[in-house]
Amino acid sequence: MKRLLPLILLLCMTSAVARAERIAIRARNIVLVIDVENGKAPRYVYFGSRLAGADTDGLQQPRSGRMDVYPAHGLRTVHDAAFAVRHADGNLSTQLLATGHTTQTEGNATTSTIHLKDPVYNLTVDLHYRAYADVDMIEAWTTVTNHEKGTVTLTQFASATLPIRRGDVWLSHLSGAWANEGRLTEEPLLPGQKVIQNKDGVRNSHTDHAEVMFSLEGRPRENSGDVIGAALCYSGNYRLKIDTDDTEYHYFTAGICEDNSAYQLKKGEQFTTPVLALTYSREGLSGASRNFHRWGRTYRLAHGNKERMVLLNSWEGVYFNINQQGMDQMMGDIASMGGELFVMDDGWFGDKYPRKNDRTALGDWTVDKQKLPEGIEGLLQDARRHGIRFGIWIEPEMTNTVSELYEKHPDWIIKAPMRDPVLGRGGTQLVLDLGNPKVQEFVFSVVDNLMTRYPDIAYIKWDANMSIRNQGSQYLPMTEQSHLYINYHRGLAKVCQRIRDKYPDIVIQACASGGGRANWGVLPWFDEFWVSDNTDALQRIYIQWGTSYFFPAIAMACHISASPNHQTSRRVALKYRIDVAMSGRLGMEIQPKNMTDDEKALCKQAIAEYKQIRPVVQFGNIYRLQSPYERKGVASLMYVDDAKQRAVFYWWKTESFLNEHLPRIRMAGLDPDKKYRVHELNRIDTTPLDCEDKCYSGAYLMEHGLEMPYTHQISKEQRSEWSSRVLSLTAE
Repeated sequence: MKRLLPLILLLCMTSAVARAERIAIRARNIVLVIDVENGKAPRYVYFGSRLAGADTDGLQQPRSGRMDVYPAHGLRTVHDAAFAVRHADGNLSTQLLATGHTTQTEGNATTSTIHLKDPVYNLTVDLHYRAYADVDMIEAWTTVTNHEKGTVTLTQFASATLPIRRGDVWLSHLSGAWANEGRLTEEPLLPGQKVIQNKDGVRNSHTDHAEVMFSLEGRPRENSGDVIGAALCYSGNYRLKIDTDDTEYHYFTAGICEDNSAYQLKKGEQFTTPVLALTYSREGLSGASRNFHRWGRTYRLAHGNKERMVLLNSWEGVYFNINQQGMDQMMGDIASMGGELFVMDDGWFGDKYPRKNDRTALGDWTVDKQKLPEGIEGLLQDARRHGIRFGIWIEPEMTNTVSELYEKHPDWIIKAPMRDPVLGRGGTQLVLDLGNPKVQEFVFSVVDNLMTRYPDIAYIKWDANMSIRNQGSQYLPMTEQSHLYINYHRGLAKVCQRIRDKYPDIVIQACASGGGRANWGVLPWFDEFWVSDNTDALQRIYIQWGTSYFFPAIAMACHISASPNHQTSRRVALKYRIDVAMSGRLGMEIQPKNMTDDEKALCKQAIAEYKQIRPVVQFGNIYRLQSPYERKGVASLMYVDDAKQRAVFYWWKTESFLNEHLPRIRMAGLDPDKKYRVHELNRIDTTPLDCEDKCYSGAYLMEHGLEMPYTHQISKEQRSEWSSRVLSLTAE
């Protein structure tokens, strides 16, 4: 028996080595568990709330599903794959087997990398997972390296996949159109395929969004229930796909849209996919949103820890009718109301072809001295005199056929070979080919020249008003025309990073025909995005509600505009317009000289009160309470700071009927044992609310809520169908 013991021990050790190693990728409160065994494909085991070590080791292996972490095409062609390649010799089959894994820690993040290789071909794939110790987010992406003797062609290259156990699973996602972005859709996952994609080329979040949430326990709920959230951090064409077949799982895949984008990977070259951010919450949709917001402010958004200024943008006030005196007047008006920044929008440039409309001068970034005889420096002097900062609009990725730039560099535009270009906005607009290093240098110079000559510029509104409508690059060789979309966004990233390296403090807004660039792919270089060109307060409730699923208030530019509204012609009371705009980054999009003294006074009051709640709104935790999409006649949400000391509660009536019956809104996120004093902001009523300056326990506010009057107590001449409330809550 003693002689057998060494053999038994050796057999046990051999068995342990052969057994899969269980890798636990742990963020603050969530964990992703993967089995990795050399010579086999890695397999998913678990994604959810963080577990004790013993539980992780003893997890049951999932059954009745395909658990391959990164399935490759060729040997199981019945099922969709995450990765497919045409090898240098033409073989279309690939097998990706584990060769080991590594771990690296940097700051609060730990990156686990699983190394895969085809056993026949010298092609490697690395699966990366970055987990943060202080936020509930795991980032996944993939690096492909070609060590074969010749060029290989990537035809599928997803960032990551995730199997989701079937049950009563619902999908929440955003769609829409220009001026109607961020519309929420909630639907059960049924057998078949659900595909969400965008192929605009530039503006990837008008028609669909690259972010989704999965509610695992039936119809989505805001503040309870298990939810998986996913966001592809990419600025270009993407595809999200959920495949539900005859197994026990839904199979979620996300990455760059491969349509007409096959990539020729040369020997020794690497291809890196964009990050797919994954989160998990047991506190419903709002819980998943809080995870995205905290991660975004901490690790993704430019200046995510810095308060945003209250601004006035000139666009809806004057459109293209820019002039020195008018800009000075608008600066004086916003300064008098307590604003901190003025932004001059489109129409300030062009020499040979003055920018009087949207058909000329893009690319000719010289001041129109007919409109601005004292130039940008004169405007900066006016801003200093008024005690505010100054910002400016540019659209550096674009040109017009009627421009000096196009006359000099027609070879810089995106255009199909041997064909006339397809034109965009105004019948003259074209997209510059950012895959071309000369174009990258030019786009960088647009910002660099402005900031070098006028270093006091504090803010840039960066617009992009056209899609890529031509499949073709005059820079790329004919054999690489399919690289157009990918190279464009690589070029954009290079330019933006270069700008940030040289000008780290400038505030930059991403605008793309409104909300076309609301994505986590560009936000590392941008401070915020323009939510929508539609500034109608009622429709903005719906747009901002959906957008808040994945993006924090600090990144959402929300402006008070005119009545009747310029997009919908709807007449909305000023208080209501203010109350809606105050739920994001507050600004104004209006001509102040057309406002009455009373209206200016109300805006001045609102700006002062917004500054008091700004830290809570811009850095607080969102709790969505009553969805406008449920058609209950009211929408409501709130923000609560981390200490649960301060909160801001929003209540907007969305319909108006006689004898209406609206639900009383229960609050959320408060400390049940604390007492909160209530103060109404932007008050217009002749008498205060009956809860004004009174204290209520957090438990009462969350279990019962406060009754809101359906109308405002104001003079008969001022009455309208609009009613809204904003309450500030402070713990005693």
